Amino acid sequence: MTPEQIVARIDETACLERLAGMVRHKSYTETDGERELAEKMHETMLGLGLESELQPVTEKRVNAIGRWKGTGKGPSLLFNGHLDTNPATSGWTVDPWEAKIDDEFIYGIGVSNMKAGDAAYLSAVETLMACGLRPKGDVILSFVVGELQGGIGTVRMIEQGIRADYFINSEPTDLQALTLHAGAFSFEIELYGSTRHLSKREEACDALAAAAALVPRINGITFSGAEGPAHRSVNRGHVGVLRAGLGDEFHEWRPPQVADRARLLGTCRYAPSQSIESVMDDMRQMLESLKLEFPGLEYRLGSHDLRKNKPQMPPFEVAADAFVVKAVNRAHEAVRGMPQPTGAIRPPAFYGTDAAHLAAAGMEGVVCGPGGEFNTMPDERVRIRQYLDCVAIYIHAICNICGVEKA
Repeated sequence: MTPEQIVARIDETACLERLAGMVRHKSYTETDGERELAEKMHETMLGLGLESELQPVTEKRVNAIGRWKGTGKGPSLLFNGHLDTNPATSGWTVDPWEAKIDDEFIYGIGVSNMKAGDAAYLSAVETLMACGLRPKGDVILSFVVGELQGGIGTVRMIEQGIRADYFINSEPTDLQALTLHAGAFSFEIELYGSTRHLSKREEACDALAAAAALVPRINGITFSGAEGPAHRSVNRGHVGVLRAGLGDEFHEWRPPQVADRARLLGTCRYAPSQSIESVMDDMRQMLESLKLEFPGLEYRLGSHDLRKNKPQMPPFEVAADAFVVKAVNRAHEAVRGMPQPTGAIRPPAFYGTDAAHLAAAGMEGVVCGPGGEFNTMPDERVRIRQYLDCVAIYIHAICNICGVEKA
C-alpha cells in the first residue's frame, strides 16, 4: 500500500475519540493523575499488541514507553511527547476536561500542549496496524512525564537506554518543522536600596523604581555572542514576578516609605552559540549600569529553581537539510499540498522542549506537532483538521523513515 492509500483509511472518529479520552484524564504535572494517564497509555499499547513498559522516573512518577518492533530492515524512529499539563486557569467557557468537539475544534486543558501530538502518533501507528502493515525499523512511542520540570521524564528515559536513529518531538508547532529553539533557564534578581520617608525621597535609593526601570530592559534584551540572525532571533528575556517593599520580608503596611528591597523572577531564552554563563554575564553588565543610575543600589543575581536537581532545557538545533527534516517536509507536502515552513519558527522557537535532550544524546530529530495557535490559554483548543492532518503526516513519516511492509 502507498502512504496515500493508508491515509485514506484513517478512522477520523476513532482518532478524535483517542484524543478526547486523553483530555478527559486530568494529568496535572506531579499529581496522581499524571501517573494514571501514563498507566492508561501503557495498557492501551499492550492492548494494541505493542511492547510496552512503565519506566520509573522518580519514586512515584513513570513514563509509558511502547515499541512497535520492526523487521530490522530499516532505521528506527522515536516519537516523543509529554502527558503532564499546566493547570486550567480562570476564564474558561467550556469544561476543561469534557473534551468538547464542535465543527472546528477540540477543546481541553493540555489538548494543545500536548495531548494532540501524543494522540496523533498513537493513531498513526493504529492506522498502519489496521492496514495489516509492520515497520521495517522499530517505531518507539514515548509518553513521558515531567516535561514541565525541565524534561526529567525524557532525561530518565535516555538514561535507561532508550535510543532511536531519528526522532520526532510532537510539541505544538501548528505542523511547522521547528529546527532551532532556545535553551531556557530561570533567574532571580535581588535589589537592595535604602529607605527614607517620602519627604526625604531624594536621599533614598528606591529599589522599586530601579526594578521598574529594569523590567523593560530585560524584556527587550538581545544577548551577546549569537552566531547570526537565526540564533539572535531566539533570544528573549522575560520578568514574570516582581515584588518590592520594606526589608527582607517586603513589608507592605508602610507605603509612605521608599522601598528598599525588590525581587524579580524571570526566564531567559538563548541560542546554541550562547550559554547560561554568557547570558548571566550580559545581565550583570545591565545591572552594573543600573547601579550608576541609582546610587547606593546593590544586587544579587542567581539562578532560580524551586526544585533541586531539575534538568535545564538546553537549546536545540538540527540542520534544515537533515534526513529526518526532509522526510517530514515531504510528509507535510504530501498531506497539505504545500511546502512546510521550516526553521527557527516563532513563537515555537521560544519553547523549551525535550527535543534538546534527545539531540544531546546523539539522536537526529525535528519538532513538529499539532496545536500552538490556542496553546496555554483559556479554552485551549486544537483545530480538528490540523490534528487529523498530523496523523496523516506521521503515517507518511513512518513510511519515509522506517519503511513499511505487509505483516
